[in-house]
Parts: sequence; C-alpha cells; structure tokens
Amino acid sequence: MLSRPALRAIANTTFVTACGVATVLALTALGFILYSLFKQGFGGLDLNIFTKDTPAPGSVGGLRNAIEGSLMMCAMAMAMAVGVGILAGTWLAEYGGAHPYGHVIRFLNDVLLAAPSILVGLFVYELVVRPLHGFSGFAGAVALALLAVPVVTRTTEDILRLQPDALREAGAALGTPRWTTIKEIIWRGAGGGLLTGGLLAFARISGETAPLLFTALSNQFQNLDLTKPMASLPAVIFQYALSAYDDWRRLAWAGALLIALTVLTINILGRVVAARGNHRP
Repeated sequence: MLSRPALRAIANTTFVTACGVATVLALTALGFILYSLFKQGFGGLDLNIFTKDTPAPGSVGGLRNAIEGSLMMCAMAMAMAVGVGILAGTWLAEYGGAHPYGHVIRFLNDVLLAAPSILVGLFVYELVVRPLHGFSGFAGAVALALLAVPVVTRTTEDILRLQPDALREAGAALGTPRWTTIKEIIWRGAGGGLLTGGLLAFARISGETAPLLFTALSNQFQNLDLTKPMASLPAVIFQYALSAYDDWRRLAWAGALLIALTVLTINILGRVVAARGNHRP
C-alpha cells in the first residue's frame, strides 16, 4: 500500500498534468482560430476597407461605415458605463460591501455580467426602440453600455479592495472626509486597475452582434447620426458571412480579423497597464 506522501505526489502530478493538457488544448484552439482569421482575412485587408462603405454584391467597397458606427456606439457606451460602473464598484468596495443591500447589488451585477447579450438587446428594444419608433445608434450604445457596466463594476470593486487600509487610515487621521480620501487617494492609487477595467469592458462589447441587431440594426451607407440606424462591424460580419457572394464573405473575414486584432491589442494593453501599476513603487 502506498504511503501518504506517495499518494500526495501522485495526486499532485495528476493535477499538474491535467492543467498542462487543458492549457495546451486551449492554446491549440486559439492558434487554429488566429490562423484561420489571418489566412482568410489578411488577403481582404486593403485601403478600401477604411475608405469605402459596404458595397452591393459585385461592387468594390469596404467597411468604413461599419468601423465608424462601431467606434461611435462603443465610445458612447463606454462614456455611459464607466461613470456608473466606477461609482457602483466604489460603493460596493467602500460603503456597502458587508451590508445586505450590498450583497443583493453584487448578486444582481453578477447576474447581469453573465446574462446573454441577446436578452439585453431585447430589453433595450422594448425600452428604447419601440418608444422611439425606430432603430438607432443610440439604442445600440445603450445596449452595449448595459453589457459594459457589470464588467467595470466588478473590476472597480476588486481593484479598490486591493488598496491597503493604511491609505484610508492616513486620510482619516488628517481629518479628510471619506469621499475626499476615496477621490484623491484611493482612486489615484487604483488608477491603473480602473483603466484596465475600462479596457476589458471595451473589449467585451466591441464584438457583440445580437444586441445590435435588435437596436441599431444596420445601415449600408455612412451615417454619423446616432438617432438613425447605424452600421457596425459585428452586424456586417454576421450579414456578409452568411451570404452567397465571395466578395461579401471576404469583407466578413477582413472585419473579423480587425475585431480580433483590436480585442487582442486591448487585452495586451490592459495587462501592460496592470503590470506597471503592480510594480509602481
């Protein structure tokens, strides 16, 4: 019969091996995805992608209107989500963390964090699209903001809880009001983490398709008016990837590659910012 140390060694080896196999499988799948995107999408990247609007079948065109629409809706969504998310996360971390009401808010935030995006799109459709009698870029931004808020809230709460209590005690010892201590000391100390949370939220919403189909719909032409239907990269990819036209499918692959590169860049940037914050003296 094996001794207890031998059993522990076997269990440890089995666990480490299983983790290694899972990591290799995940990285292999990611490698195949990136390979497919570069293989199919790199050939479709040219100047027309950024200078021409989505074309009719058989015509020369690009994704300018979709890129502009995605950027405008994501920027507006983040403008709404960052303020709400940071304030909500600050309240959970600094005021209501141990309160029963805080537990309810945290639970609801986790539910919204895991909610299917299509349900958010349907909710915003009933809340904004139907009362205003039309699809719009504003409705799309609201849907994306609802998806970004729980991400910012959770990351804000986590990063503020990591700040040492000595900072709060120092502010209290100087007679500084609690809200001033949070604004001038805690938020500044957590600046890198707050920025990382915002970047992760932007990466989360940049590739969403389902909520935009129920809110912003799409637009074949360039439109900078958020009160009207607006094109977006995810919606155009969804439409073009299912078409029977080779030129549309080529644009869909190019758009997918652009989104993948954007999300990858944002995640790398977020990790760099977080690493610099952790090594700050």
